[in-house]
Amino acid sequence: MSRRIMLVTHPTRSDVPHLASRFAELLGRHGIEVEVVPEADPTHQVVGDSEVVALKSPVPAHVDATGYELVVVFGGDGTILRGAEIARPAGTPLLGVNLGRVGFLAEAEKDDIEAIVARIVDRDYLVERRMTLEVDVVHHGRVVCHNWALNEASVEKSARERMLELAVEVDGRPLSTWGCDGVVMSTPTGSTAYAFSGGGPILWPDVQALLVVPISAHALFARPVVLGPDTHLAVEVVPNSHVTGVMWCDGRRTVELPPGARIEVRRSATPVLLARMGTGPFTDRLVAKFALPVSGWRGPAGGQSEATA
Repeated sequence: MSRRIMLVTHPTRSDVPHLASRFAELLGRHGIEVEVVPEADPTHQVVGDSEVVALKSPVPAHVDATGYELVVVFGGDGTILRGAEIARPAGTPLLGVNLGRVGFLAEAEKDDIEAIVARIVDRDYLVERRMTLEVDVVHHGRVVCHNWALNEASVEKSARERMLELAVEVDGRPLSTWGCDGVVMSTPTGSTAYAFSGGGPILWPDVQALLVVPISAHALFARPVVLGPDTHLAVEVVPNSHVTGVMWCDGRRTVELPPGARIEVRRSATPVLLARMGTGPFTDRLVAKFALPVSGWRGPAGGQSEATA
């Protein structure tokens, strides 16, 4: 059976055509086919029962990664999240090649194309399961939108001059009500993304947990909260607030939230599979991506480490 790779690329970067051609050429020498996912209509929308979910750089409806060995992405974290929309339903591992700035979800940089190809040819990579979220929007007792997220589901105010009043519920019990700019409900993978920008803690990817981070909340209790993986979260736009909000999933899929809308979040049974070529610990990735200072560290028990030798 022929080996096939699906390639998802950043839509506007000038270096993408050359990189994609080089990638396909190198793999083609080993009999591995590469199919590039086309861009869809940027104005495309998916209509639910009664709500319209707007999509940012949507995936064409006919794209199916079933039977492909990998979904490889050339781009930043936003493009990798687009690739996750293709890889997740097919259960196909996702491999990110960073063309952006931080590229926290990426496994390699664009200068590593030859090494990436060699590892793909030899099937020399590991597959890591990353937790995702199932997200429902409920209004008047009816689910009007169902979605999912790899990084986070966020609820945000739609008017800059008004605060959003949100009631937060954990496992059917009230936790707090916040007047705020919004709230982020994150996976460990997403703890280094929007949740991190909002002052939340970094969770290691193998931690099974949910993270709740209020954004600019006016309340005595407005701290990030780490919850168990089987927690059922709910955030409700307070009905008498007369302020509307918006919900985002991974910063790509959005739906408007009228007063009284309820967002229910729980762990999904369907993970995203990430292809990993490095064997180093998450600490090394954290230090490299955020350029954290480590001078003076002498290694375990005061020994000289390779990193500081």
